[in-house]
Amino acid sequence: MRSVTFLLAGALAFAQTRMVTDAEVQRVHKSAILIDTHNDFVDQHNDETLATVKSLDIAGTIKGHTDLPRLRSGGVGAVFFAAYVAGSLVNGNRSSHRTLENIEFIRNEIVAKHPKDFVLALTADDIVAAHKSGKIAALIGIEGGHAIQDSLRLLRIYSELGVRYMTLTHNNNNNWADAANGSGAPNNGLSPFGKTVVTEMNRLGMMVDVSHVSDKTFWDALAVSRSPLMASHSSCRALSNIKRNMSDEMIIAMAKKGGVIQINFACDFVSQAVADLLPRDNPEAARRLREQVARETSDPVKQAQLDLERRREIERNVSRPPLSAVVEQIDHVVKIAGIDAVGIGTDYDGVGCVPQGLEDVSKFPNLTRALLEKGYTPLQIRKIYGENLLRVMRANEQVARSLRTQ
Repeated sequence: MRSVTFLLAGALAFAQTRMVTDAEVQRVHKSAILIDTHNDFVDQHNDETLATVKSLDIAGTIKGHTDLPRLRSGGVGAVFFAAYVAGSLVNGNRSSHRTLENIEFIRNEIVAKHPKDFVLALTADDIVAAHKSGKIAALIGIEGGHAIQDSLRLLRIYSELGVRYMTLTHNNNNNWADAANGSGAPNNGLSPFGKTVVTEMNRLGMMVDVSHVSDKTFWDALAVSRSPLMASHSSCRALSNIKRNMSDEMIIAMAKKGGVIQINFACDFVSQAVADLLPRDNPEAARRLREQVARETSDPVKQAQLDLERRREIERNVSRPPLSAVVEQIDHVVKIAGIDAVGIGTDYDGVGCVPQGLEDVSKFPNLTRALLEKGYTPLQIRKIYGENLLRVMRANEQVARSLRTQ
């Protein structure tokens, strides 16, 4: 059966474009439960301090990628809102404070404030039920394992509050896991405590998210976890060779254990040409920027501010890749690991540049059209959009039930 899957996958990767009607696009799009596993809307309300600004209402028309009218227009069925925790908040043990603020925001400022449109989902069945009732399922994912402040008790509290995945690291190493963009490898992947964290996440039914982690951390998590892993917002290193993307070997290994990679829409994640221009991905570009900033000022504080401003300016002004770059990412995963191994994790509102035709959450039907034109069937699109992720959630839920009865 697996050989048949890969033969079909290879055929898809080289399928010819066909004409698709608007009616077909709408019919297929509405038949799917579109689950975005990483949306940073909440981060618009945060800064690097503990001050949380709650002036934006998701039901209004908001600058950025996400608001309720556009979620409805895009036919989005479920969103994992990221409870992002800046690495700087490790100082002074402030990470848990910010995490709880973010969780409260999702539960109350999004869900409770708009009960006709959102419902808090805790299980895969909750997502399906929300879709049937015409509501958008809102879920919570923590971005950055430093949020638990090395405490399994905090991890359990987060689970009780509705957190359904945790990204083991962000861009910073923490005390038990190394990050893809971290400095060095102080834990050599997962420390012994880090492996305990993964085991406890399995027991809680909290999905283990390997986006942002170092390669060694990924392999350790894959070996330790009894539940399938997920990468909530990563893409393919074979197509854009940046540290945050996953290698073919990693994608295949994760898929063999039932896991799924959720494709990130950020321009540099899907386009090598863009990645080559950005200082965060290209060491030579970063060096040139540092030298330029140093020529303009010797003040370290001003240098840091200028560096950030220039990076954002560069990202805003790069040539955005076409929508087909995202289709190529999906195609690549299907080709190497099968149709069950891929999903959608946009990173909307967490990135400054997204492909043409995917400017915000209202544009998902454009992706549906492109996939149909590429030769994907409605069944395959439903898998990509949500059924693969629902399968991973249910597997995590089943493992948690079995571990709790042992």
